[in-house]
Amino acid sequence: MVRPEVRRGKILLADPFLIDPNFRRTAVLLYEHGEAGSVGFVMNRRIKVKIHELVPNFPKFKAPVFRGGPVGQDTVHYFHNVGDLLEGSHEVVPGVFWGGDFDKLKFLIDQELVRPQNIRFFVGYSGWDEGQLASELDYGSWIVADMDPNYLFKSNYRQLWTQAMYNKGDVYTVIAQMRDEVNYN
Repeated sequence: MVRPEVRRGKILLADPFLIDPNFRRTAVLLYEHGEAGSVGFVMNRRIKVKIHELVPNFPKFKAPVFRGGPVGQDTVHYFHNVGDLLEGSHEVVPGVFWGGDFDKLKFLIDQELVRPQNIRFFVGYSGWDEGQLASELDYGSWIVADMDPNYLFKSNYRQLWTQAMYNKGDVYTVIAQMRDEVNYN
């Protein structure tokens, strides 16, 4: 079997039978992928906390916060679509940028140049050691898909896994329609 191309900016869609509670029906945006390992962020696990409750001296702001993964739960990361305004940000795919000058971000939020629809915050991240993701792909735990900025900034996060699976086409449209509940009858 040929392993699909995995690289920065791709999405990992959890196989519908993956039972790990950290990744069940998740859509993970890969930020880094290389010989030393991989780093990604779960895009469809929103948590009920505001960013200004997590980060001291942060402006009151209603942007969504997501659980990026089980690693580094004491870290906050962010993706946005205002890379031209935020120095130090890194383009992941066209229209999606990671990080940037944090003080400048707070200023841009205060000036209402960055609005909640422009940014997504993540607590923690998903990480794989050298060879671990390749092994999980060989086992069939993940389905690789293309990233669309709309997945992050416009899609309903509750439907993201289904939407991304459906958008892959072919047999994946059938997988997208599978119910989440397990039924042994």
